Amino acid sequence: MDLTLQIDTDYSLQEASEVVRAALEHEKHLAKYKVQRYSMICDEYEDQYDLISTELLQKIEAGELLDDDNFFDWYAAKKGLDHWKKKLSVLNAIKY
Repeated sequence: MDLTLQIDTDYSLQEASEVVRAALEHEKHLAKYKVQRYSMICDEYEDQYDLISTELLQKIEAGELLDDDNFFDWYAAKKGLDHWKKKLSVLNAIKY
């Protein structure tokens, strides 16, 4: 897939490219950090409850686990992990 960027600026193509590259690298760094952080949170819950995060998602979405606030925190961490993994995957696919 190709993507074209239109940058309306008086700066040179090289200067604009450097800014875009730096922004992409910053976002990639942030995404890596978020994946690592959410993974650690999910791992802690998995160890505590002896349940993997994907099973937790299925149980909560089926309405089976509704009585423990920890499950909602874990659910949010798992959803965050999935979001940032997807974002990191897209960022890693960008070639420049």
